[in-house]
Amino acid sequence: MSVITEHSLSPAPCALKHRIKPLPSPLLRGPDPGDPDRKKDATCMGKKSVVDGGAGGSGAIFGPASFVNWTRRDVAHVARHHWIPCAFAAGLLFFMGVEYTLRMVPPSAQPFDIGFVATRPLHRLLASSPELNTLLAALNTVFVGMQTTYILWTWLIEGRPRATISALFMFTCRGILGYSTQLPLPQGFLGSGVDFPVGNVSFFLFFSGHVAGSVIASLDMRRMQRWELAWLFDALNVLQVVRLLGTRGHYTIDLAAGIGAGILFDSLAGKYEESKKMNKGGIGNGISKEALMT
Repeated sequence: MSVITEHSLSPAPCALKHRIKPLPSPLLRGPDPGDPDRKKDATCMGKKSVVDGGAGGSGAIFGPASFVNWTRRDVAHVARHHWIPCAFAAGLLFFMGVEYTLRMVPPSAQPFDIGFVATRPLHRLLASSPELNTLLAALNTVFVGMQTTYILWTWLIEGRPRATISALFMFTCRGILGYSTQLPLPQGFLGSGVDFPVGNVSFFLFFSGHVAGSVIASLDMRRMQRWELAWLFDALNVLQVVRLLGTRGHYTIDLAAGIGAGILFDSLAGKYEESKKMNKGGIGNGISKEALMT
């Protein structure tokens, strides 16, 4: 017959501690490695008692929710040191109100585009001056050639294939998405025979390869600390965006998605390089020659 003692009835100190005092949110207070309570918390978390449901964590909750212990000082700390998430939280609430009260564009009408509204004067100028429109289109084509040359140069001359891999990822995805959802040509489109792609051929609207290619090149320049060249490409990309809106060559969403696509596929190309480096032992910028030549 077993004997029940006072010690066997008392809950484990770790379980009792977590029932009374939950761990503070790291967003509210910065971690203090020297805090003895923090070390005890880590020890207790690694030794869950049977009272709390064992190692499986399927038992009772350790304590009250984190937010019930927030104070005005904690809120002020978040507003001061994490103002960017706070601004996005305000933006979320604002655009929820806009979205749920917006009068939607009917199927028979042209899409509303705020970029087209902002560039109406430029559109009228280019429509009344075909020569100026052709000149700007030719300059834009030169800029696209600069992007292409730089991206191929980094691989063929410098032996760094990341930008080229990123462009291949990007243009393949652009082709899939552009064919999957074929947007209508914007009303008032001002084409030119010297605009890229040259010859007034058809093209996908979503998303902008012009913008994405420029972002890919600019990110590579920053990795190589070619700051002046990167800033030049960024400035030319902004002018390119304004021109594409003014000629109605792309919707605003195409251009914004182009920026995001450039950043995304540059990151994916970097992960691809790292995977090849770990698997085969890399050369140059981390990708094996066999991965590119076989």
